Amino acid sequence: MKSFKFMALTAVMSGAIAVTAACGSEEGNGAGAENGQLKGNVAIDGSSTVYPIMEAVAEEYMAEQPEVKVSVGLAGTGGGFEKFIAGETDMSNASRPIKDEEKAGLEEKGIEYTEFKLAFDGLSVVVNKDNDFIDHLTVDELKKLWVDTGKAKKWSDIRPEWPKEEIKFYSPGTDSGTYDYFNEVILEEEPIVADATLSEDDNVLVQGVTGDKNAIGFFGYAYYEANKDKLKVVPIDGGKGPVEPNAETIESGEYAPLSRPLFTYVSNKAIAEKEQVADYTEFVLENADEMSAEVGYVKLPEEEYTKGLDALKELKK
Repeated sequence: MKSFKFMALTAVMSGAIAVTAACGSEEGNGAGAENGQLKGNVAIDGSSTVYPIMEAVAEEYMAEQPEVKVSVGLAGTGGGFEKFIAGETDMSNASRPIKDEEKAGLEEKGIEYTEFKLAFDGLSVVVNKDNDFIDHLTVDELKKLWVDTGKAKKWSDIRPEWPKEEIKFYSPGTDSGTYDYFNEVILEEEPIVADATLSEDDNVLVQGVTGDKNAIGFFGYAYYEANKDKLKVVPIDGGKGPVEPNAETIESGEYAPLSRPLFTYVSNKAIAEKEQVADYTEFVLENADEMSAEVGYVKLPEEEYTKGLDALKELKK
């Protein structure tokens, strides 16, 4: 296990630790290692949920391989796959599995890829810190809150004893895998409330909820962890009583149905032809357990990382 310097997630998200915005993977095919040092670029884009893990790992990797430029973008899972299909990136981060239409797009372009799991996330529902009436929400209440009805909603529409105050909604954007996941398991493909503020940047959602006492939002667990001093997380009752997201309930699946794995997808051609991409992917898999925990997610069982490293070894033959 390679060791990491301590890095606060707040610094990663605020941009204090800078990683260049994603550039095209056609630049810098890489050169052979000299004295163990590689050269070239690794272009990554995709999920804003996975971004804290990948940016932090990229910073550590570039400290070891200073001639390799790792660029990490956060266009959202869907936006990342669009760039991956266009051949603009070597790796695509995702907070949901790849969709059939995205698989078809890659097949049409002749791009073969490998899926690697990185960590577990618990999609976290949050309200303003001053909200003193919500103790939990059922899955049915979540759906009632977020499905569009054509009119503004008040808290009292959900439970009569709650305030007759209009609710302000903050949601990941439609290119986000977090949005897709919530849409599938909570909204069941029905339209989200029309007046919701949508953003691919989870920091915008955090700011929105902290700035309005009648706000509610959702995003990856790491963003709640980084801001829990100014947010209130809502326990969710998936049918077995209210459960709050934390490392134990997310890993065990007790935090249902909002626990999910996080992924990165890597171009097989990039692994075969760019030594720095293969080396970086190996570095990610060797260190994803420690780094995912450090930035606020939950590591996978060790055998999942071993499985990924074995798959990578086969690709490099």
